[in-house]
Amino acid sequence: MRVRARIEKIFDTWKRCYGLRRMRWRGLAKAAVQIHLTAIAYNLKRTMNILSVPA
Repeated sequence: MRVRARIEKIFDTWKRCYGLRRMRWRGLAKAAVQIHLTAIAYNLKRTMNILSVPA
């Protein structure tokens, strides 16, 4: 149950902060690009917080 809670929290952040409630583009390939870009942005922000670099 702990793993699921951790994953659900990430998806919630993506939906709340990065606009993944709806896909920006049509098509599976373009939607995959949007998800990958969101994951990159999330990981960069998380890395900055872990390393405590001011934004």
